[in-house]
Formats: sequence, C-alpha cells, structure tokens
Amino acid sequence: MSSIPADLAAWCTANEARALDELCAWLRIPSVSARSEHAADCADAAQFLATELTRIGFTTSIEPTPGHPIVVGEWRAAGPNAPTLLIYGHYDVQPAEPLELWTTPAFEPTIRDGRLYARGSVDDKGQLHLHIKALEAHMATRGALPCNVIVLAEGEEEVGSVNLEAFLERERDRLACDAVVISDSTMFAPGIPSILSSLRGMAYLQIDVRGANGDLHSGMYGGAVVNPAMALARILATMHDETGRIAIPGFYDEVRPFPDHVRAQMRELPFSDDALMHEVGVSALGGEPGYTTLERLWTRPTCEVNGLLSGYTGEGAKTVLPAVSMAKVSFRLVPDQHPERIADLVRAHVERVAPAGVTVTVTHLHGGRPWRAELKGPIIDAGKAALEAAFGREPVITGEGGSIPVVGDFERILGAPVLLMGFGLPGENAHAPDEWISVENYTLGIRAGAVLYDEFARRAARS
Repeated sequence: MSSIPADLAAWCTANEARALDELCAWLRIPSVSARSEHAADCADAAQFLATELTRIGFTTSIEPTPGHPIVVGEWRAAGPNAPTLLIYGHYDVQPAEPLELWTTPAFEPTIRDGRLYARGSVDDKGQLHLHIKALEAHMATRGALPCNVIVLAEGEEEVGSVNLEAFLERERDRLACDAVVISDSTMFAPGIPSILSSLRGMAYLQIDVRGANGDLHSGMYGGAVVNPAMALARILATMHDETGRIAIPGFYDEVRPFPDHVRAQMRELPFSDDALMHEVGVSALGGEPGYTTLERLWTRPTCEVNGLLSGYTGEGAKTVLPAVSMAKVSFRLVPDQHPERIADLVRAHVERVAPAGVTVTVTHLHGGRPWRAELKGPIIDAGKAALEAAFGREPVITGEGGSIPVVGDFERILGAPVLLMGFGLPGENAHAPDEWISVENYTLGIRAGAVLYDEFARRAARS
C-alpha cells in the first residue's frame, strides 16, 4: 500500500488553513461564463489562477479566445526525457440563481458542518485548486516536480467548451503529454475514493409534427383531421418495446459490451434500489431488462423524452385540435455508438412510423461521443495508488451517466489517456443552490494529488 511521503504530508498539514483561505478568495470571484456582465469576473478568475501558478514556479500565460481566456501553466524542468502530465480543469461556474434558495450568499464562501458552501466549490474551482496545492507541496518541499506538468484551465466549460477543441488542435505540439488528469467528478460515496471509467455520450433531437395550417375546433374537425399531438404520442410510444428496451432498428448494433469483470465490480458496490427510490420519490424503477440499476445508469444507452409542447395548456378548457406538436428527446450513448449515426437511425424510424396526415421533422440539436477508459497503464495505476494512500483504501471503479465531451477531445487530439479522479460527493448540489465540497475531501485530495505525481513519474519511467 502506498503512503504519503513524510515531507509532503507535513507540508499539507501545515498549510491546510491557508489553502482553504486561498480557495475562498478564488470562489468570491463570480466567474459566471454564461452571463456577459460577468466577462470581467471571468478574466479576474483566470488572472487569479495564473498568478498562483506563477507564484509556485510555473511559466504561465493567459491565452485569449473568442470567448473567455484559457490559462496555461508549464513546468518543464524535469527534462525532455521525463514524462509529461497535463492537469485540466475549469474556472468558470454556473449562474447562482435562484439566489433566495442559498442559505448563505453564493459568492461568500462559508464552512458549515465540514462543508465549504459556494458556487464553484466543487464544480470545478475546488477540485482544480487542490491540484495547484499538491503541485505547490512538491515545489515548496523539494524545489521541483518529479515529472513535467502542464496545467490547462478554461473558462467556458459551463457553456459547452466552445473554444477548447480549436485551442487543443492549434496547440497540439505545445500540449503534448503522456497522460491527462481531470478532477471534475464525484466519488461513489463518502470515504470511498473512485476512478471514473466511463461517460455516456449524447444525441439530442427535436421532433416537430405539423398538421393543419392552424389550430382547429376539435368538435368540428376532430375525428377527421389527424391530431399532431396524438401523432407525436404514437411516434414516441414506438421508441420502446413493452419491456423497456429501445425499439429503434439498428440502435444497439454498435454497442460494445462492458467486460464481465467490470460489471461484477459494479454489482459489488454498496448501492440500494430502495435508497434511490426514496431519494427521488418514486415507487418503482424501470429500464432495460437484464441489467442492474447501476449498469442501466452507467453502461447502457437510453431514450428519454425531455420536453413536450402542444395545444392548450392554460387554466380551464379549450377544445382545440392543435396544429403542431413538439418533443425534445435525448439519447444517452455508450461505446461505440456515434451521435450522428443514432440521429440518422431515429430519423429513419420516425419517418417509418409517422401516420399519414402530418408532416414530421427531426432535427439533431447537439451531440457528444461516449468515452471509456482502458483502466490500465501508468496513469491509472498511479491514480489507484494515490487514492489509496490518501484515503486508506483501494478506490472503486465507477461509471457516469452524464457526459463530459472534453474527455474525448483530449484523447483524440493529444493521443493521451485520461484519468478521471474526482473528489466531489453525491448530493453536493453542483449547478444548484447551496453547492458544496467536503473540506475533508479537499484536503485529502491535495495529498492524493501530491502522491499521484510521484507515482506517475516512477511508473511512466519504468514502462
């Protein structure tokens, strides 16, 4: 079992309070990327990070983009033959509204019951900041890092990372690395460190159904003119069979099954269907047969209606036969499904099942590819050792039902494996009022980061 070197452990203990104070100073900057009135705040947050990296010994630049700037910090004194690690995070945050639902103001960090409450505390300033402190631990105690390190932080993750891909392509040579580390995810549960092994992709579609050239009186025309709302309901009902399996022809053709040993590990995790039902307030769970709930959430594709619009929905009655109806439908994807291919299959299916008398249009609004880690190699082994050293137990392997498109961009453009090593917790209210990060996880995360760099340098050199 790996342990935290005494010099790094002593520095982390002596500097815990200062690290939290510095994080709180960063959290006070309302770097909301979605709001134009916060553009200057985003610039200030980028400058704060650049100043911190410069202070601990990095060569730092703030790179302009058509949107918010990207911060790049580099330490390359380990030499050209040493491995290079890239640490990614983001300094932008979600809007804080509704403000009245915060117990304390969103941009006035407050510690209560072992939790640091503030917008951005866990997503992602807190999780990026702990890596900065881990780097500082090495620089302060040893005057060097065991490998070359690049820190890359963007200011547009919360608005889709619209300029990151082009930046990676343009700076591919400068950002060349042997592995990427991202801490922007959660652990499975308190005290159970986790390595995230997979992310689902997305195909997000809009289905528009048009009938008559205007709304009609349902008594005068109902029964003769096709109702677009009923037509849409029939179309949506064909997307699953009676068991809950997706019934779109070809939908599962490119699904790559998860290895049996990974599924077995998932089944050993301390998870309760009853607890999930209680958490979300339902009396039963559904989904594709033959899989556990965690497998459905992490390893299987889905088809979900996200929104419906048609006809009269106001108070009282209005006997209208609507002229149009619309549905927003999302498909979570798993390796090796491709969003464009899925959109084509859905479009063909809708055209096949749509009733006569209406015109149906399917629009692919946006998508992202799924991702799955190989779970082997120096960075994965280093991550396991680092988490075990900090938390005192082996990490578990988990999946994530959501999507982080930048993960695939890093692997595809830089050709480097990605370690997703998060320190958030379920229920931390990311994107919601009273967002928080566990103070214990933050401080243990600094220790895990400090060990990670040692372990990666040693294992990469050996391989």
